[in-house]
Amino acid sequence: MNKPLRRVALAMMVMVVLLMGNATYVQVIQADELRDHPLNKRTLYEEYARERGQITAGGQSLASSVPNEHDRFKFLRSYPNGPLYAPVTGFYSFYYGSNGIERAEDKILNGTDDSMAFDRLSDMITGREPRGGSVELTINPAMQQVAYEQLTKKGFQGSVVALNPSTGEILSMVNAPSYDPNPLASADNNAVAAEWNKLDADKERPMANRSVSELYPPGSTFKLITTAAALQNGYNPNSTVEDAASITLPQTSTQLPNYGGKQCAGNTLTKALAHSCNTAFGKIAGDLGPDKMRKTAAAFGFGQDLQIPMTVAKSDLGPMADAASLYQSGIGQRDVRVTPMQNAMMVAAIANGGKLMQPQLVKATRAPDMSELDTLQPEEMSEAVSPQVAAMLRDMMIQSEKNTKGEGKISGVEIASKTGTAQHGDAKDQPHGWYVAFAPAENPTIAVAVIVENGGDEGTEATGGSIAAPIGRAVIRAGLQGGG
Repeated sequence: MNKPLRRVALAMMVMVVLLMGNATYVQVIQADELRDHPLNKRTLYEEYARERGQITAGGQSLASSVPNEHDRFKFLRSYPNGPLYAPVTGFYSFYYGSNGIERAEDKILNGTDDSMAFDRLSDMITGREPRGGSVELTINPAMQQVAYEQLTKKGFQGSVVALNPSTGEILSMVNAPSYDPNPLASADNNAVAAEWNKLDADKERPMANRSVSELYPPGSTFKLITTAAALQNGYNPNSTVEDAASITLPQTSTQLPNYGGKQCAGNTLTKALAHSCNTAFGKIAGDLGPDKMRKTAAAFGFGQDLQIPMTVAKSDLGPMADAASLYQSGIGQRDVRVTPMQNAMMVAAIANGGKLMQPQLVKATRAPDMSELDTLQPEEMSEAVSPQVAAMLRDMMIQSEKNTKGEGKISGVEIASKTGTAQHGDAKDQPHGWYVAFAPAENPTIAVAVIVENGGDEGTEATGGSIAAPIGRAVIRAGLQGGG
C-alpha cells in the first residue's frame, strides 16, 4: 500500500474509533443523564403510559395515578387533599416538571429505581403492565389537618413543622397559603399554563415551601441557642444576668430595650428566659463572643446541608462583625435567619436529651406488590448539648410556657416552650410571631415550630404568644390525642 492510501486508511480508522467512542459515551456514560433530562419528552411519555406509585401517610392516599382513557396520557396524577399536603407531595406535571416528594422519590414512584430491577424483569417475563412503587410518609394526618385549619381559618400566612424528637420523623409540614397540585397535573396545556401563571403572579406566593425554603428572623426563639451557649460556658439557671429595662449597644448610641421598655421581672438566667428579656441575652451573647455562639448554633443544625429528602435552606447567624451586631444576634434579630424546620429541630434536640436527629419525611418505600424496599432508620446528626444542659433548658422552657399567654392551654399536659416576636425588613410594625415547644415535657413525643407572618390578624399588637402559641398547642393536642 502506498503512502497516500495508508494515510487515508489511518484517517478512516481514527474517525471510526471516534464515532464508536462518541456512540459509547452517549449510549452508556450519558445514558442516565439523557434519560432523566427534563426536556426528554420520550421518557415522560413512557412514564405517563404506566401507573405511577402512590404517596401515602397514616393509611391515607395523598397522591395516586388515575386512568385517563381520552388522551395521549394513559394515567394522570390525582391529589385527593391537594392544598393540605402540597408542601410534602409537591406536584407532578408533564409541562412543569415536579417538586416535593414527587421529585425526590421519582425513581421509586416511576418504577426505575435500582431496587426494583427484579420487578421490572418479572413484568417483562410475565407481560404485566409495569407499575411504580409507593412511598409512605411519616406525616400524621390528624396533626397535618389541624395545623392547616389553624393557619387558614384566619387567613394567616405562615408555616407549622412538627417532629418526633426521638426519631426525627416529620409529623406535620404545613404552609399557608397553599395551592392545589391537581390543575398542574392536567393534560390540557392551556389550562396548566393558566394555573401556573396565576400561582406565579400571586403576591402571597402559595407555591413557596415556607417550611424548608423560607428564611426568617427567629426573634426570641433564638434565645434558646444563646441560653444553651451560656449553660455550656459557665452559666447555670440561677446565674445573675442583666435585668435593666434598656442598655446601650456597644460603640453606638442605639438602645436595646426589653419588650414594652420594662425592667426584667428577675435577674437570673431562668427568669430572663421566662420573661424573654432582651437586655440579658444581648449582654450574654456579647460576653460569650461570636465563636461560641456559632459553635452552639452549628451543633443544633445551623449551616448544615440537610435533605429530608427535599433540600432545606441553610439557617445562618450572619456576619456578627461587631459587638453591637453580636448583641442583636443574641436575641434573634439583626442577620440571624432560620427556617421553620430548623426551629423545630432546635426544640426537638432539647426534647431528646440534647441529641439532634436527622429530620425524615419518608417512612418506607415499597415495590408494586407492596413488599418493603427500604424503611426509615433514625439517624443522629449531633449532640447539640449534653443531657444535663438539655434538662436545664427543658425546666426553663416550662417556666417560659407558664408566662406565655394565648389560647389553647392543654389541661393535664405540661408543655416546654418559647415564643418569639420578630421584627423584619420594612414591616417593623407587623412582626412575625413564633412559638416553639415540645410535650409532654418529661417524656416528649412531639416538638413543634409555628410561625405566623406579619402580625397575623393583630398587626402591631401581635406577639408569638397571642398568634402562634394557640396554633402550636392545637397541633400538640391533635398529636397526643391521636397517639403522637
